[in-house]
Amino acid sequence: MGYAFISGNCWTCGTLFTFNPLKVPSIRDSGGVRQAICGNCVRFANKMRIEKGMDPFPVPADAYEAVDENELQI
Repeated sequence: MGYAFISGNCWTCGTLFTFNPLKVPSIRDSGGVRQAICGNCVRFANKMRIEKGMDPFPVPADAYEAVDENELQI
């Protein structure tokens, strides 16, 4: 058994970060492809949402951790 780190650039700010592709918060681009959002951008967005009386986006505790390789469909 092993674990995998997925890395990519945040769709919002461009920062390179690692994440669990099954749990990371994301948005769909104009082509419908999921694009990962880094923790800093999600925290900022959630702060703004809360200030506007909206519910924050849910962020799983392990969204930015390694993923068990058995969970990935490769």
